[in-house]
Amino acid sequence: KLHSDLDKGVGTVKYTLSGDGAGTVFTIDETTGDIHAIRSLDREEKPFYTLRAQAVDVDTKKPLEPESEFIIKVQDINDNEPKFLDGPYVASVPEMSPVGAYVLQVKATDADDPTYGNSARVVYSILQGQPYFSIDPKTGVIRTALPNMDREVKEQYQVLIQAKDMGGQLGGLAGTTTVNITLTDVNDNPPRFPKSIFHLKVPETSHVGSAIGRIRAVDPDFGKNAEIEYNIVPGDGGNLFDITTDEYTQEGVIKLKKPLDFETKKAYTFKVEASNLHLDHRFHSVGPFKDTATVKINVLDMDEPPVFSKPMYTMEVYEDTPVGTIIGAVTAQDLDAGSSSVRYFIDWKNDVDSYFTIDATEGTIATNELLDRESTAQYNFSVIASKVSNPLLTSKVNVIINVLDVNEFPPEISVPYETSVCENAKPGQVIQTITAADKDLSPAGQRFSFKLSSEASNKPNFTVHDYRNNTAGIETRRNGYSRRHQELYFLPVVIEDSSYPVQSSTNTLTIRVCRCDSDGTIQSCNVEAIFLPVGLSTGALIAILLCIVILLVIVVLYVALRRQKKKDTLMTSKEDIRDNVIHYDDEGGGEEDTQAFDIGALRNPKVIEDNKIRRDIKPDTLRFPRHRPPVEDNTDIRDFINQRLQENDVDPSAPPYDSLATYAYEGNGSVAESLSSIDSLTTEADQDYDYLSDWGPRFKILADMFGEEESYNPDKVT
Repeated sequence: KLHSDLDKGVGTVKYTLSGDGAGTVFTIDETTGDIHAIRSLDREEKPFYTLRAQAVDVDTKKPLEPESEFIIKVQDINDNEPKFLDGPYVASVPEMSPVGAYVLQVKATDADDPTYGNSARVVYSILQGQPYFSIDPKTGVIRTALPNMDREVKEQYQVLIQAKDMGGQLGGLAGTTTVNITLTDVNDNPPRFPKSIFHLKVPETSHVGSAIGRIRAVDPDFGKNAEIEYNIVPGDGGNLFDITTDEYTQEGVIKLKKPLDFETKKAYTFKVEASNLHLDHRFHSVGPFKDTATVKINVLDMDEPPVFSKPMYTMEVYEDTPVGTIIGAVTAQDLDAGSSSVRYFIDWKNDVDSYFTIDATEGTIATNELLDRESTAQYNFSVIASKVSNPLLTSKVNVIINVLDVNEFPPEISVPYETSVCENAKPGQVIQTITAADKDLSPAGQRFSFKLSSEASNKPNFTVHDYRNNTAGIETRRNGYSRRHQELYFLPVVIEDSSYPVQSSTNTLTIRVCRCDSDGTIQSCNVEAIFLPVGLSTGALIAILLCIVILLVIVVLYVALRRQKKKDTLMTSKEDIRDNVIHYDDEGGGEEDTQAFDIGALRNPKVIEDNKIRRDIKPDTLRFPRHRPPVEDNTDIRDFINQRLQENDVDPSAPPYDSLATYAYEGNGSVAESLSSIDSLTTEADQDYDYLSDWGPRFKILADMFGEEESYNPDKVT
């Protein structure tokens, strides 16, 4: 209620209200100043309102007093229950935890005013989950209420928590939430084998490293607490087997470390220990976290292939040993109870294996061909043994045969030597040091001896000094040598080896006498000092080849000169070759006669001449005509030329050397026909050339030439 001291109660004062909620939440009586709430208030929505009030004159509307401000506070009532804003909750606690172990803290929120009364004072309690867990009424902390809760017995718990305001008194509002609690695993259980003895049956043919059986120990724990490690306890048969853990199934996998043999041992017994990898020291007092079981393995008898007595056989044989000689044997046995017989054969892979044979029953190996150590020093092949009762069961062994050397090659001088001696050499002077080589496989300590042959030891020219270290020196025996008297000396040297039987060879050394200065430096020496070869020397071969080359050059030059002479006889002019067919010592027709003599125009295949005159010289006398078969019309030019060629070959009047005859075919149907008299049927004496004068100036030279010949003809009667 608002009231001004200036208000006399006569209605001259008016009250106004402004601020939070004025007109919407609160209203004022303008006359009395009473303030009323026009709707319900919610403290949780707005706990207080700030308003301003003023008294004004009704008539003048002027303020009678300054504006005053006041606050309206909403008083709380318990109209909100506690709420768990984070619920439902999930928590975990290790199994076997002691009483009072912390699990989780829950919290409920009450929207009421905590400063006014007990509306917001919350108390917690457990409605479901006892007697396993407890909760603090004030803090909401949940703890274990029973000792040794076992996860293997019960793993999941659901606890219902209540929060009630008004301090838990009657009439208070309450809210609930759920807490799901899981017991986590700890390693509180050792592994245990479900049975004390495990029986396994294993074939004796099982491969080393293969799994032959599985055993399993049970651990009720979970995760890494259930991981088990298996070990074989040292004892009977344990060294033949090994055991590992399957990380997925936690089973013990037994594997074979060594091969089994039923005939040697039929059963094995050993113990296996299973233990946890991750131990918890809090439970050591419970007892050892491991268990032991016995494993018995029975070996099953299987049909096995034969077994060789050795993993590999090495034999030796001398080269050139006679065919069929036994050099060794292989042995294989059937170790099964039936003890079947064994057959042997060589595993043929290439032609080398054919050098040996094997006895199928005894296993003896013999030579099948003559052996040569210098060709092949070692043979390597395989022998297969199979059971007679079951040929499919086979085994293989490697056989190495070393071919021993027999001293069959004599030693020889290792390299060709170029030996020379000075004319002014002194006695005892070493002119060459020689060494020897042997194709045989030289044994350790092989020695070669050097000496002169018996026929050379009596000559006073040279001697051989054996140094006893597989080398020797060639020494002079006299004072001075003469090239004019003897240029070459042939020294036979005998070389022997120390093997059995002793082999020797005679090697001829060629020594050339050379001219030297006073210091012994060679100044002239024409022929190389080499061992005497069979046949011609290198110098002789070079001389023969040089003579052949000189003869070939002479022949080529002679043929070239002969051809050049023929060309000089035929070619009398440097002009075109056609000008040399018929040569006339006449002057040309001048500038107008640009064609000179067109030889092609002088030939006409239609005209048959009886007299063929030489065309390579100017005709002096007339000859009787020679008849030849006429050329048919439309004859191919090639046939025409071939016919002329044959005629020229048999012509007795043709020159004795090669000449060029030119023919030209004018063709059929010429209006002027041929102007040549060479192929005319009549002789030149029967021709009348007076008509040439009527053909104009182009034919004047021709008319004058034939007119002169006609007047000159001695046979013509005037």
